[in-house]
Amino acid sequence: MTSACGCEAPAPADPEEKDRPWWKDPAVLIPAASGVAFVSGLAAEWWGAEWSGAGPAGQALFWIGLLLGGSTFAPAAIRGLLTSGRLGIGLLMTISAVGAVILGYVEEAAALAFLYSIAEALEDKAMDRARSGLRSLLTLVPDTATVRRGARTIEIPTAELRVDQMLVVAPGERVATDGIVARGRSSVDASAVTGESIPVEVTPGDRVLAGSINTSGLLDLTTTAPGTDNTLTTIVGLVERAQTEKGDRARLADRIARPLIPGVLVLALLVAGLGSLLGDPELWITRALIVLVAASPCALAISVPVTVVSAIGAASRFGVVVKSGAAFERLGTIRHLAMDKTGTLTRNEPSVVRVPTTPGTSESEVLSLAAAVEGHSTHPLAAAITSAALAGASRQDPADPRVSAPGIADAEHVEESAGHGICGTVDGHLVTVGSPRRLAAGELTDQLTALEHEGMTVVVVHRDGRPIGAIGIRDELRPEALVVVATLADHRIGVSMLTGDNPRTASALGAQAGIGDIRADLSPADKADAVAELARSRPTAMIGDGINDAPALATADVGIAMGAAGSDAAIESADVAFTGTDLRLLPRALAHARRGGRIINQNIVLSLVLITALVPLAVTGVLGLAAVVLVHEIAEVIVILNGLRAARIPSAPAETARVREARTPQFAPLADNG
Repeated sequence: MTSACGCEAPAPADPEEKDRPWWKDPAVLIPAASGVAFVSGLAAEWWGAEWSGAGPAGQALFWIGLLLGGSTFAPAAIRGLLTSGRLGIGLLMTISAVGAVILGYVEEAAALAFLYSIAEALEDKAMDRARSGLRSLLTLVPDTATVRRGARTIEIPTAELRVDQMLVVAPGERVATDGIVARGRSSVDASAVTGESIPVEVTPGDRVLAGSINTSGLLDLTTTAPGTDNTLTTIVGLVERAQTEKGDRARLADRIARPLIPGVLVLALLVAGLGSLLGDPELWITRALIVLVAASPCALAISVPVTVVSAIGAASRFGVVVKSGAAFERLGTIRHLAMDKTGTLTRNEPSVVRVPTTPGTSESEVLSLAAAVEGHSTHPLAAAITSAALAGASRQDPADPRVSAPGIADAEHVEESAGHGICGTVDGHLVTVGSPRRLAAGELTDQLTALEHEGMTVVVVHRDGRPIGAIGIRDELRPEALVVVATLADHRIGVSMLTGDNPRTASALGAQAGIGDIRADLSPADKADAVAELARSRPTAMIGDGINDAPALATADVGIAMGAAGSDAAIESADVAFTGTDLRLLPRALAHARRGGRIINQNIVLSLVLITALVPLAVTGVLGLAAVVLVHEIAEVIVILNGLRAARIPSAPAETARVREARTPQFAPLADNG
């Protein structure tokens, strides 16, 4: 793991350590103690003229402050140089402190060590967010699995599953590994793996993924992957590999330090060597040491963490948690956004959208009859139908004889057939609800086809064997999605939609959201590949909320987890997490990061200009060490104050003509059911 300063840092040990309060955290206590020692040294020096012995005490306190502060970055910087040739800000600060000590300016060296160590500690603490652990997603796979051997079934550890075994999955159980349906029909909820919001019916020959939930009928699956090498383990591997590759990217300050360090060292050696040959060796060696201090990137090293801490703190106050300074810097450079569909663009709450009926039948009647039998089912579509019936009944005349008191008629003798549908007796009539593949739609066929092309899942309702209506169900677009996409477009940020859903559903929702680049029917690996392709041409962020999004989140330049209720895998693999589910956080977070990036760039330019001006003055002897240190301290105050401007909470992006136009839907309004 690499710290914000580019030095090696230990990986977090356990949740208790990560949740440790700051007053028990050595990473904060040591820089704080350095500051206490430094301030105490200043006080001792101030009172030294009146109190005998206070002067030596002050020097001792400066040494304590220097050693404490330096211990947080110098050892790691030197180790990184010796083991891997790593050059970073920490190394240059170490060299500058050593130069100041050699010249006898322990106080200045202590100030440098304290300021840099406390800035880095504050940045690390601000970004020390509890992470649930990527491998927790493997708990989706049960510890044991039931396999069929001949006429009997036995239970074995999931790790012992092999290819071509017969896996038995009862209703309500999770699938232990990938397989193909050999016998049985059922509905399978694969939302945790594929992102598909609505369970799909599976029949012999259909593929079922590890981690899916069998919602209804008994299934026999022929396993196609071992218990330890399936879809979920593949996701873990993809995420870990992508995170390793992303972790090697250096921060901007360290990229600047890489050429600066050898340049400064070479210049100091030339000043000392050539000056000694042509003049007084003591004079030129002293000037060479002053050059080291003059080239110290104090303003750069201190102001960047201050800016990042301020900006990240402000972001957290409006619902955006940024996990690292590097992620914050990258967030400000994003030019393209890949968005998951389910749970990100949509609400992940299937709801009834349309209810076409045959002549003589009302929408409320179809919903009431369907809800009467579906009320006995645990299928997610059943919940959507029941909710729509109750909502419709609340707008009905309570005296309507077709609707009972709570809005749903009573059903008797209800039977559910896995993969076929559900039926029961309502007011003496046989009511059946099922897929158009199982029940004839009759004169509603054309309307059903139109609904499916709009991206809806459709069920047909029969009464006494004849179709009386159909119900179109869809996971609806978030109300702010259209405006957000338009806002991003106005800020010249492209948008792509990546989803595991079928192309018809994806195209319908994408068109409503105003997204032109729609990529559907993608596996988790396909999503990661798509993000990698986009990132090759421009900085790309990915936003999602599910396990299936984890590889893409880790692959993107910046991964954004949608909502605190998102999956552990998504939150772990993301660089940024939204505490809420309002998509309007996206343009606001991007604008905030761009502003923070501008402030960081201002401080970097000021620091480089300062170094460029001070070094020649130090070489020529125009400025001595005291003057160099004074200029540095003034510059540090300026850039710190500038960095604190990032603490301002940003307002929502200004509404443009395109956004105002987007507020008026460019598609037909959804029907008001009931």
